[in-house]
Amino acid sequence: QVQLVESGGGSVQAGGSLRLSCVPSGYTYSTYCMGWFRQAPVKEREGVATIDSDGDTAYADSAKGLFTISKDDAKNTLYLQMNRLKPEDTGMYYCAADPVVTNARYGLGTRGRDFDYWGQGTQVTVSS
Repeated sequence: QVQLVESGGGSVQAGGSLRLSCVPSGYTYSTYCMGWFRQAPVKEREGVATIDSDGDTAYADSAKGLFTISKDDAKNTLYLQMNRLKPEDTGMYYCAADPVVTNARYGLGTRGRDFDYWGQGTQVTVSS
């Protein structure tokens, strides 16, 4: 049974940083495409960053240069380092994984539609 458990969300002021973590279990971690997606109130879910099994990454335009997605294979953990946060980054952040999605850029563009496995989400709130 595939499970994804996120942590690291919280409330910060604009300009602050947070690091989200996602610990997967129940599958071969390294062979899946994984990503972070966010859902803000009254907005569509959007892709924030993805990383595929080759280690290639893709970022939303709003995240480029500010957020970094990475994997620590030794700890079996996916991270999203978020710097210089803005109020518009507020939302529920979800970790997702899929064994069929093979390309990070493609995965980002699906807005998560092609990802089968999801965590419960972690809330990020950025105040101005």
